[in-house]
Amino acid sequence: MVTITHIRAAADRIRDHIHRTPVLTGRSVDAWAGCRVFFKCENLQRVGAFKMRGASNAVFSLTDHEAARGVATHSSGNHAQALALAAKLRGVPAHVVMPTSAPAVKKRAVAGYGAVIHDCEPTLAARESTLERVVAETGAAFIHPYDDERVIAGQGTAALELLEEVPDLDLVVTPVGGGGLLSGTALTVAALAPRARVFAAEPTGADDAARSLAAGEIIPSVAPDTVCDGLLSSLGQRTFPIIREHVKGIWTVDDDATLAALRMIWERLKIVVEPSGAIPLAAVRANPAVTSGKRVGVILSGGNIDLEKLPWV
Repeated sequence: MVTITHIRAAADRIRDHIHRTPVLTGRSVDAWAGCRVFFKCENLQRVGAFKMRGASNAVFSLTDHEAARGVATHSSGNHAQALALAAKLRGVPAHVVMPTSAPAVKKRAVAGYGAVIHDCEPTLAARESTLERVVAETGAAFIHPYDDERVIAGQGTAALELLEEVPDLDLVVTPVGGGGLLSGTALTVAALAPRARVFAAEPTGADDAARSLAAGEIIPSVAPDTVCDGLLSSLGQRTFPIIREHVKGIWTVDDDATLAALRMIWERLKIVVEPSGAIPLAAVRANPAVTSGKRVGVILSGGNIDLEKLPWV
């Protein structure tokens, strides 16, 4: 089980390979949301997403023998870029299985970091079978996008930095897809700020995590339909137990609310965020009974948006 000791060790391990991202505030956003919001800007992280934390921790945790044949994963975007860059920094090969439906901007970035891209059909079965073949052919070490203790510990370092800068938060809110960021955040907050409550935000068109938490068991994501392309994964066997124990609730919001929050962030904070990163702000605004007047930490998970397909154009 991942503990705060692992998360602190991850912070030490990856310090020279990531950015310590800023925490931003905005009075106009606070007025719009009805609370004081502190944004941990992982959209300004290397590769444009928090995924660099977990990928770096996993890659640099490998022994020289384990890393010699490279690393491999399957991912539609941000984890793919993060693993590719982390492998480049360590000087080992990276193999990334990507669905043909992955955004072109993310594929270009993965290739730009020197990874070998292996195309597959946009289904989980195709991802897994292609990855199995790649690992068998190359001997590369598989690093799961989120259901990996090293990845979870790395993702928890974002909340570690947030709480070092803003220790007196009432709530911390993250997006949730596969649950790596959420579970790492929940563990960090439970250890360092136990008075604070952790919530997650999820699209109504991909609400498997909310349904899983309510049911007490993992309900797989089936045919998700949302503008938040980074939140399509199902919870993992390692992330779900952490979320079930430490997360107070998962709020679902529709895409219209998410896009309104996205536009607010772009216009008022003057930073580029993707829909998957903006959904926590939408959820905060949609739940005033819990958030009104509170001090809320929001992790802006990423900023990799296709500028040719801006959602309000």
